[in-house]
Amino acid sequence: MNGSIVPKPPANDLEESRLKIYFLPNLLTAGNLFCGFVALTKIVEADPATDSYVSQIYLALIFILLACVCDLLDGRVARWGGAESPFGREFDSLADLISFGVAPAFLVHRIVLRDVFPEHPEIGWFIASIYLICGAFRLARFNVLSTQSSGRGKDFLGFPIPSAAALVASLTLFIMWVEEKDFAKGKWRYFLPVLLLFLSWMMVSHVRYPTFKSLDLRATRTFTKTLLAILFVGCVVVLRGKILVFILPLFFTAYLIYGFVRPHL
Repeated sequence: MNGSIVPKPPANDLEESRLKIYFLPNLLTAGNLFCGFVALTKIVEADPATDSYVSQIYLALIFILLACVCDLLDGRVARWGGAESPFGREFDSLADLISFGVAPAFLVHRIVLRDVFPEHPEIGWFIASIYLICGAFRLARFNVLSTQSSGRGKDFLGFPIPSAAALVASLTLFIMWVEEKDFAKGKWRYFLPVLLLFLSWMMVSHVRYPTFKSLDLRATRTFTKTLLAILFVGCVVVLRGKILVFILPLFFTAYLIYGFVRPHL
């Protein structure tokens, strides 16, 4: 009818209609969160008095690293498909806080800190919580800066929390390989709380790290680069965990150091 007034839908309906939830990127983010949850369950179930202690910690480390893979893929899939959204960014941050904040803090407390301060467990809780709080601060700051810059920044401000978690997990794997059956009573594990505190500071620092968002895996490569990539993947497949025990901590340590040397290059 002419002249009739069409009622406007409620504000909540309007907001819901504008909410974009893309399936594949958020599925990978859910995989990230699932891996973080499984890692936490394995850490909680790990008991130094049982024979399965080392295997439980090993599985927890593998799931933390798998969460890193999911986190790496969800952002790239979103960018390749033009499926970036505020919902995906917030969901990703929530998953990251569990997989890369809570899980590594629980891990270091479980295998080191509770043994260092048996009479004053609150000290161990406090040290582990510093990492978690700094990680949450890092994620919140990232979200705010991404909103202000429309997600176009080429650098991370502060060490990324997924890289921090991957460094803790990969170095723990290396320590397990070095100490083998004596891991539960080994001395190298006492390095982990020091690393945790250093990473806490690095996450909230103003040191800049490249995001690698401009890296396009769909671009054509030269024959030499393609051959080297194939040989590297082949070595990883053949040697499996043996080479990853060395490569992963070296890679993430190099990335951590790169933030300091980069301004002088």
